[in-house]
Amino acid sequence: MLRIYNSLTRQKEEFVPLEPGRIRLYVCGMTVYDFCHVGHARVMVVFDAVQRWLRGCGWQLTYVRNITDIDDKIIRRAVENGETARALTERFIGAMHEDADALGVQRPDHEPRATEYVPQMLGLIELLEKNGYAYRAADGDVNYSVRRFSGYGKLSGKSLDDLRAGERVAVADAKQDPLDFVLWKAAKADEPDEVKWASHYGTGRPGWHIECSAMSTALLGRTIDIHGGGADLQFPHHENEIAQSEGANGCQFVRYWMHNGFVRVDDEKMSKSLGNFFTIREVLRKFDAEVVRLFILRAHYRSPLNYSDAHLEDARASLLRLYNALSETFRGELDAANLDWSQPAASRFRAAMEDDFNTPEALAVLFELANELNRSREPAVETLLRQLAGLLGLLGKDLTQARRSGLLGSDASADAGLSDAQIEAAIAARAAAKKAKDYSQADRLRAELLEQGVMLEDTPQGTVWRRA
Repeated sequence: MLRIYNSLTRQKEEFVPLEPGRIRLYVCGMTVYDFCHVGHARVMVVFDAVQRWLRGCGWQLTYVRNITDIDDKIIRRAVENGETARALTERFIGAMHEDADALGVQRPDHEPRATEYVPQMLGLIELLEKNGYAYRAADGDVNYSVRRFSGYGKLSGKSLDDLRAGERVAVADAKQDPLDFVLWKAAKADEPDEVKWASHYGTGRPGWHIECSAMSTALLGRTIDIHGGGADLQFPHHENEIAQSEGANGCQFVRYWMHNGFVRVDDEKMSKSLGNFFTIREVLRKFDAEVVRLFILRAHYRSPLNYSDAHLEDARASLLRLYNALSETFRGELDAANLDWSQPAASRFRAAMEDDFNTPEALAVLFELANELNRSREPAVETLLRQLAGLLGLLGKDLTQARRSGLLGSDASADAGLSDAQIEAAIAARAAAKKAKDYSQADRLRAELLEQGVMLEDTPQGTVWRRA
């Protein structure tokens, strides 16, 4: 029985789809004006693991992840570069696909671009105006009247009074209420013609929030099963999607909301201004893509993810342990379609994944199987290890490919165990997990250290360690 933590109700719930056997999944994708960063990598990998698992369990899944290819940032960057917005976005869409492919992220079933759905956006705006939620402002914009939607704030937990207390809107603003947001932006004289569309509201372009409402409705219907994205999108983007979609269609927009946690860098918020901002390709110049994928999956998707070179090195050592357990001449079945879920290890793996996609617990099962394989060298154990790992997008290389990528070969850590720096990094990660009350992750890290012969002792002064 699959249980998902629903951000809307703030609790784990049994998953019951709108239509038996079928799941409609929508994930907010990237705004393509620059290279993707580590935060984007987490969204891509997390929901790739989700969709792999759902398909592996036999669900009929339709997975949509959009591309925002019209936006203020895109227009500004294109003007700065002296190129068209289309040229800019095409270049960065290509770069995004390169990064996703490297990380083993499978393409969604649909990858709609906002510029291809402007007629559908205008149709939704017309419905909102007809239903009394949209109005035309004096400056030519069309805005959403937030106070007319009684459920506004139900996803983020923010009340209208709280929002009004923190408002920062100029007196001359043409909005009826400072909380209102734009659905259709009137064209500015100095904007390129390519970012303007004709409509009965006048020439202009869509606001950001209406894009996802239109694309999800067009491809998945008025009510979808799961909507995902980063925690930073919960407010205002996802809150506004609810207001738009339910205001226009008069029915529930999303049944289950999933939000992955923030990425931090050395326990600080990732930010260009702090100089700790990393693109995916910068990281992949230092670490194998499968190492990055394992690093992301070994934290629960709702927990904060603390990026550091030490943590990536620790993930690399962990991946080495899995690959070093494999045989050179494996000829078993890799397809998990006929996997026997009654096997104890498979049953534990499934229980972990069906408990809100608990990838840390699922990975712990892989390490148990690797240890068993090192002892027994049983082909059946290796087959199970590879099949379960494949459901997470791991261990897809044969040993020749792994050596070529630099994962195996002349790496001293493969023989000498963990370095002191790797041990300290694992202890720091365990402390962060305990602070976040992610005790299953903390226990998993302690167990992995013990498997590597490292004993931990928690004292009032902190955690001390010694090699067994």
